Amino acid sequence: MPHRLMHIALVVADYDEAIAWYTEKLGFSLVEDTVLSDVKRWVLVQPSGEGSCQLLLAKAATEEQKSRVGNQTGGRVFLFLHTDDFDRDHANLIAQGITIVRGPSEEEYGKVLVFADLYGNLWDLIG
Repeated sequence: MPHRLMHIALVVADYDEAIAWYTEKLGFSLVEDTVLSDVKRWVLVQPSGEGSCQLLLAKAATEEQKSRVGNQTGGRVFLFLHTDDFDRDHANLIAQGITIVRGPSEEEYGKVLVFADLYGNLWDLIG
């Protein structure tokens, strides 16, 4: 039976600011935004690539969850965004005022840089 990874939960401080950042800054699509209760929504965003895994934007509800916003992996790169045009997307990160933490650099597997999302989670852009 084939399997595939569909969603990755990303703990966020606020649904609407996270939706705006991912759709306006990174150009992700809003796939779904369903109200589940007075405080909980099912929010999915995804990059434009066909078959891309979707991010489930999960609003922190407890103090422990709030402490993880922006640091889900203890300061390591958390997510890896592959691109067919590194230079275009690098220029977009700069134009959008997104913090580039490291790079760009040339590696065996291509160009790479590390950027931070609106909460400080680290991403690799790889092309």
